[in-house]
Amino acid sequence: MTIRGARPDERGLLLDLWLRSVRATHHFLTEADIQALLPLVRDQALPALDLWVLCAPDGAVAGFMGLSGASVEALFLEPGFMRRGGGRRLLEHARRLKGRLSVDVNEQNPEAVRFYEACGFEVVGRSPLDGGGRPFPLLHLREAASPRAPAPDAKP
Repeated sequence: MTIRGARPDERGLLLDLWLRSVRATHHFLTEADIQALLPLVRDQALPALDLWVLCAPDGAVAGFMGLSGASVEALFLEPGFMRRGGGRRLLEHARRLKGRLSVDVNEQNPEAVRFYEACGFEVVGRSPLDGGGRPFPLLHLREAASPRAPAPDAKP
């Protein structure tokens, strides 16, 4: 798999990928929650982030990551590419670009929390609401000073 910068004409493709990934992983969200988030992701988040695309060997988009400085603001994979190392590859790419990383993770998404912890992140704080004031608690994670290698069974 390779990683490249996202092209402006791919935002619709990335938004569709986000939607499939969220439906597969964010079980605490209702469909109404997802539909309410969709325009925020499309109109605010994606345009504001430094976007990187994970490509499968055949060139298909397998996932993407959005960075704001050294903060991982988005990391989403196509459901068929989950648990195949793509999330770790994206984080390694971000580390090479930005150094020590931070990320906010929905507390109600325990697989994502385990993934980041397996990749060397530790919880440094908690907020009872998400960035939009919604009742989705966030865990604030930061990489340890010397991130350890991800466990072989780490999940993106």
